[in-house]
Amino acid sequence: LKTLGATRRIIFLTYFLQIGALTLLGIALGLLLGAGLPLAFAPLIEARLPIPATFGLYPGPLAEAALYGLLAALIFTLWPLARTEEIKAATLFRDAFAAGRSFPSWPWVGVTALLIAALIGAAIWFSGTAMLTLWTAGGIAAALLLLVLAAAAARWLARRARIAARGRPTWRLALGAIGARGGETTSVVLSLGLGLAVLAAVGQIDGNLRRTIAGELPAIAPSYFFVDIQPDQIAGFNARLADDPQVSRVESAPMLRGIITRINDIPARDFADGHWVVQGDRGVTYSDSRPDNTTLTAGEWWPADYAGDPLMSFSAEEAAEIGLSLGDRVTVNILGRDITATVSSFREVNFESAGIGFVMSINPAALAGAPHSWIATVYSEPEAEAAILRDLATAYPNITAIRIRDAIAQVSEVIEGIAAATRYGAAATLLTGFLVLIGAAAAGERARTYEAAVLKTLGASRGRILASFALRAALLGTAAGSVALAAGILGGWAVSTFVMETGYDVVWPSAIGIILGGTLATLLAGLAFALRPLAAKPARVLRARE
Repeated sequence: LKTLGATRRIIFLTYFLQIGALTLLGIALGLLLGAGLPLAFAPLIEARLPIPATFGLYPGPLAEAALYGLLAALIFTLWPLARTEEIKAATLFRDAFAAGRSFPSWPWVGVTALLIAALIGAAIWFSGTAMLTLWTAGGIAAALLLLVLAAAAARWLARRARIAARGRPTWRLALGAIGARGGETTSVVLSLGLGLAVLAAVGQIDGNLRRTIAGELPAIAPSYFFVDIQPDQIAGFNARLADDPQVSRVESAPMLRGIITRINDIPARDFADGHWVVQGDRGVTYSDSRPDNTTLTAGEWWPADYAGDPLMSFSAEEAAEIGLSLGDRVTVNILGRDITATVSSFREVNFESAGIGFVMSINPAALAGAPHSWIATVYSEPEAEAAILRDLATAYPNITAIRIRDAIAQVSEVIEGIAAATRYGAAATLLTGFLVLIGAAAAGERARTYEAAVLKTLGASRGRILASFALRAALLGTAAGSVALAAGILGGWAVSTFVMETGYDVVWPSAIGIILGGTLATLLAGLAFALRPLAAKPARVLRARE
């Protein structure tokens, strides 16, 4: 077009309108599939969900998806189109596009930055969680940077390895193509690596969470959780279990339910920024003296028989998360009555053991006269659980028993559903990357046709050329899978350690599957468009090139 006299503006608008029309078509098809697939597979999805679900058309999420698609299309369209303004026609005829400028002019860089900011701002607006969105955006940016650096490292290593591969022409051809500037290395590693990284992270998180819940938790969790024990029953309940040789340990505590309404005369949700502690009601207990298994991290427990102004001991970790300090005043609504207590101490509470744990403990005098019940945990060997349950159910029919092993199984089922949904999303990302790979392979078919023609002219057989194409694809897939695995392991460790607060071990079956999947995907995409270049006549290809 430049050779024929087209201006920069005409060229830009020509391709911008073409891509814009395809973008709108893609968004429309995406919205149609996104709205229709859940309705079509509603019975299957409902069977996997542990809670009831209502399926229908919701305009809000569709509008949100359309906005994301439009912004993403603009970001990835304006950058390459802006680069065309700086490319001369003679450069294109020499096939030297890769030697041109990598960055467009600065005004276009600014426009792209504004679009990225708009995309992140929209995500913050729709999600309502700024920090989570920013951390996610930072993680994606870090993953992309890691993949770009990995692609550059792969090119550098390929150039060095090509020198050492003398006498092995198949390897030299494959390594030379990987190390070539302007080749397909970066596009392959980026398009495939991000989807594989998400799959790797999900696999690592899911495996470690399952190991913690289904493997480690049953060893430390109680056998039963008993609720609705009345105050006049607790003494007999404890005595009955104390005489049972099959019971190794019993823990019990009084329990009330309360809602934290204000902290230092500020609405609790505003003070705690929507922390889970202030979302709904929480268990509250009392104790005249500090329980034996309680460790204070700050402050002091109230004296025995204390009858002054209400005092409270708060869970240390949750207090730090919402910004509580010793001396702060917390108002809790219990059975319609507001009780304002001063925080006198912080204590360690381990919610991971599935035992008894309360965020708040108040001095008994502050709760005098409030109706309440007791809860208890019973520890025993698995083979004794049925007999214990029968005995207690006969003696106290009003008490409700919760078998922890059954609860763990239900939680594992919920986690499996969440992990499956995440894997489906990651698989969609991976499928998109695979389609990009196919597109890149199709776009590079002309270059491979010319390459095959030159190699045939120099005496290379079809088998050797095909082997070099396959080896190139396999090496690129292995590189993308390896980098994605490193990113997935790092992401899985970060989520398991800092978010889930569990231990972490690499789940090797998932890890190996990621590398094999990356290798297979690039191999299939590369070989899908390798047959036509091999079948082309060298003379015809070389004459057309002149």
